[in-house]
Amino acid sequence: MKEPLEILKPVPLPPPTPKKGIVRRLYDWVLSWAETQYGTPALFILAFLESSFFPIPPDVLQIALSAGKPKRAFWYATVSTIGSVLGAFLGFLIGYAFWTVSQDFFFNYVPGFTEAVFEQVGELYQNNAFVAVFMAAFTPIPYKVFTVAAGVFEISLWALLFGSIIGRGGRFYLVAAIMYYFGPAVTTWIDRYFNLLTIVFTILLVGGFITIKFLMT
Repeated sequence: MKEPLEILKPVPLPPPTPKKGIVRRLYDWVLSWAETQYGTPALFILAFLESSFFPIPPDVLQIALSAGKPKRAFWYATVSTIGSVLGAFLGFLIGYAFWTVSQDFFFNYVPGFTEAVFEQVGELYQNNAFVAVFMAAFTPIPYKVFTVAAGVFEISLWALLFGSIIGRGGRFYLVAAIMYYFGPAVTTWIDRYFNLLTIVFTILLVGGFITIKFLMT
């Protein structure tokens, strides 16, 4: 029989659950669309908005949708590509017509936007706008910075269009090929190592700018 004092001894509380950061919460919210009937329209809208200001890349939802239906992986890549390329022109319009009134919002609240980065993108556009757009569209470099900057620095719309089609298409169809052959295993790996991926993303971001400058010199 337990002693009275032992019975009254308080049970220790479990450790508090760590609060998720806003990026992780957005990541989880984007993934949740894969469980609904609106997954494909959501993918298009996400790809469209990510090209100008939304922080989560469409690859996240594309991978989740493809994991559930690997045979439709290339269709999802097509949706991502079309949405992203069309969104590039929204980014161009913001930079061309509304940059004066919107730049504070982008510099203060949109990841990837800093004055230093913007000036560097402007220098890249002076050398070869098509190559700059293509590399940003294909790599983890923030594509949205380049689309908005395209309007600010008034690069050729043809360079923006073809650089985006080739870069974004190459990226999303590469994801589709991986999902077609490996399926759900990739989704589980990404979810498990999300924090590590964000670190790798940052390294690739810096390396991407170095690579572009090397190729264009």
